[in-house]
Amino acid sequence: MSILGVISQLLAMALALVLAPLLTGWINQWRARFQNKSAPGLLQSYRMLHKLFNKDSVMAEHASPLYRTAPYVIFGCMLMASAIIPTISTDLPLSPAADAIALVGLFGLARVFISLAAMDVGTAFGSMGARREMLVGFLAEPALLMVLFCASMITRSTSLTVIVETLANRDLEIYPSMLLAGVAFTMVSLAENARVPVDNPDTHLELTMIHESMILEYSARHLALMEWAASLKLFAYSCVGLALFFPWGVSEANSPLALFLALPVLIFKLAVGGFSMAVIETLSAKMRIFRVPEFLGTAFLIAVIGLLVNVLLGVR
Repeated sequence: MSILGVISQLLAMALALVLAPLLTGWINQWRARFQNKSAPGLLQSYRMLHKLFNKDSVMAEHASPLYRTAPYVIFGCMLMASAIIPTISTDLPLSPAADAIALVGLFGLARVFISLAAMDVGTAFGSMGARREMLVGFLAEPALLMVLFCASMITRSTSLTVIVETLANRDLEIYPSMLLAGVAFTMVSLAENARVPVDNPDTHLELTMIHESMILEYSARHLALMEWAASLKLFAYSCVGLALFFPWGVSEANSPLALFLALPVLIFKLAVGGFSMAVIETLSAKMRIFRVPEFLGTAFLIAVIGLLVNVLLGVR
């Protein structure tokens, strides 16, 4: 384990904490502009977190220790997920201990805790949101695994760092399976991050909300951690998409200069990705909750077809 590797790992975690709220603010700003609304400031997410951390927490009377612990566990899972994804460097000490399957496991662990915490207080909104969240997760996680396996069949590894290094160093070529996987990943990313057309993060209507209904009872620092964790999840999914489909620009050399040059490349790719997500959300309409299984089932089938294309073409 090199000193520069430890620095790269710490820098990746620090960047995730700093850039995650900024990415959320960037997407919200472009969504508002496309809808001819007054756009919030780019730093609005930071202001909200600062305000929440300085408030006094109010807990439900019958809340168990699980309810109090869940925000910290969920935040830790999302931070760890962001730490094992190669964002600016492939020299990450944590990468040998965690591959793509472990990444999906971290997302699943966070989902279990947020669902249990939502049901813990016993409110109707919390239980409804928990059931919907588990429905989305039940369908989205297999689709995400199929997407990751598409890249794994090409690189012969489930390690995200190996995937990035292999795809980035190959000659530029179009893999039909990765095109299909890209479509499936976009659909899964929208669903997992509670974005339109699956969910609307700006609404509190009973018939539409999923994520918001699970955190209605939280306040102050607990709500801040939940919101920060949601931003980290969006950041992690964005970085996974960049690692699989746009792996260029990630530092592979044991050099501080290469690490420094990888930072503006990452920011540029995140900015383009956030802009694209805002465009997709603006052009989409919120679907009924009963159509979500069809939406995610389609994503799973597209990803499976991508796997079959790899097999039929004998990609090496």
